[in-house]
Amino acid sequence: MTRSWCAQWLCVFGWLLGAVAAHAADVQVTDDRGVTVTLAQSPQRIVSLLPSLTETVCELGQCHRLVGVDRYSNHPATVRKLPQTGGGIDPNIEAIVALRPDVVLMATSSRGVQRLESLGLKVLAMEPKSSADAQRVMGKLGELLAVPDAQRIWRAIDAGVSAAAQSLPPGVRSLRVYYEVSSGGYAAGTQSFIGELMARLGVRNIVTPELGPFPRINPEYVVRANPDLIMIGTRNVHGMAQRPGWSGIRALREQRVCVFTPEESDVLVRPGPRMAEAARIMARCITEKGLR
Repeated sequence: MTRSWCAQWLCVFGWLLGAVAAHAADVQVTDDRGVTVTLAQSPQRIVSLLPSLTETVCELGQCHRLVGVDRYSNHPATVRKLPQTGGGIDPNIEAIVALRPDVVLMATSSRGVQRLESLGLKVLAMEPKSSADAQRVMGKLGELLAVPDAQRIWRAIDAGVSAAAQSLPPGVRSLRVYYEVSSGGYAAGTQSFIGELMARLGVRNIVTPELGPFPRINPEYVVRANPDLIMIGTRNVHGMAQRPGWSGIRALREQRVCVFTPEESDVLVRPGPRMAEAARIMARCITEKGLR
C-alpha cells in the first residue's frame, strides 16, 4: 500500500466522517400538520407567533433566540421589547421576512403558513388544544432547541395542578361550571386543556364532550344547563346579565361569577408553562364562589 494511496484513503475517510457528523447535526421536527421541518442546526433566530409557544421557548431558557413575536406575546416581560410582527391570524409577512428567522413558530390555523413557506422560510406549525397537545409541543420545542429534558416543564405543571386540586375544600366538588373563553360565546369544552384542568379540579363542565374543545355555544344552551358557577374574563363580561334568560341562571342569581382580569385570562387561555398557575387561579375562584 503506497503512501499516496493511504493519504487519499484517509482524505476520503475524513470526508465521510465529516458528512456523517454534519448529517447528525441536522435537526428534524414534525409539526402538527405532519410536516417534517429540517434545519442544519438548532435555530438561533426565531419568530414566535403564538403566546403559548413564546412562553415555552422562554421557559426552556432560550428567550435570547427570539427575534420577533406576535402582538399578544407579553410574557415574560422581556419579550415585550422585541419587534412585533402582527397577530397569529394576520401576521405581518414583510416584517417577519425582514427579521431573517431560521424558523417561524405559529399556529396551524394561521393564514400566513403557506405564504411564509413560499418565501423560503422554515415554518413549524403547532396549535395545542388539549393537555396532551401541550405536553407534546413542549417536547418538540425541546428537540428543536436542543434542550435536554424539556419534559421537566410538564412534570412541574402536573405537580402544580395536583396541588391546586388538593387545596380545594370537599364542598365545592361537583359544581357545574360554564367557562366562556372569548367573545361570541366560545366556551371551554371538556376536550380542551381548560376543560381538562376543570376536571382535575373536580368540577363538572356543562359543555358536553361531543361539542369539541372550544365550541361556540348558543346562549340558550347555558340557560338550559343552569350552571352553578360561571368563569369569564373582563373582556367578555359586559352585557352578560342582559343576555336573554341569563338573569335566571343560578350562577347569576347567587352571584357565583368569577371575572378574571386580562392578566389572569392570559394565563388561563394559554396551553403553556403557566398551566399550573392557571389551575391555582381557577381553584381560588371555585373556593371563593363555590362555598357561598
